[in-house]
Amino acid sequence: MGRFLQIAGLVVGLIALILQFAITIPASMAAGRGLLGSIVFYFSFFTILTNIAAVMVHASLLSPTGYAWFPAFASRRIRTGVAVAVTLVFIVYTTVLARLWAPEGLFFLCDVLLHYVAPLIFVLWWLIAGADGSTRWRDISWWMIYPLAYLAYALIRAPFAGEVPYPFLDVAKNGAVSVAVSALTVTALFLGLSLLAVLADHGIGRLRK
Repeated sequence: MGRFLQIAGLVVGLIALILQFAITIPASMAAGRGLLGSIVFYFSFFTILTNIAAVMVHASLLSPTGYAWFPAFASRRIRTGVAVAVTLVFIVYTTVLARLWAPEGLFFLCDVLLHYVAPLIFVLWWLIAGADGSTRWRDISWWMIYPLAYLAYALIRAPFAGEVPYPFLDVAKNGAVSVAVSALTVTALFLGLSLLAVLADHGIGRLRK
């Protein structure tokens, strides 16, 4: 079952990411961005970056030569951190972002695959085969680097690009206080999910002994 979920996660993730790229770049260029700006725009979403990380975990663990592809992503620390990040993607999208737009056609398909299907496959795989009780509480400090670095990037890029990847990070529209509250809330959620992930990992590890 674990291997099946890895293959499914790899296939779904790759299809969704490639298709999203194929439809985002022309749409972005039609909106006035150049090719380079459109590529940067595509890679400026936490959802895209996190799904890429999930695909790299699956690819590394499916390598027939034993972690030869992206070896860092095969580590237990990284796979659990990615499980936390994809869970954050799912929660924030379903509770906040989903109601802000109504994608159609291929955009809707990518929306479902990247925010629902791929995260659920990854978390299910992690619960079944990825968790083993080896994570440590100190790993959380490493996982926190990712959302904090992303937040810094998004906020620093905003005044230069004139856009933000997510509406709740728009200082010009919402004000600094509102953005700070949103950022702290999402960061706290990531931290809470990290604590739960370590507890779940330890519990699963004890069950498998």
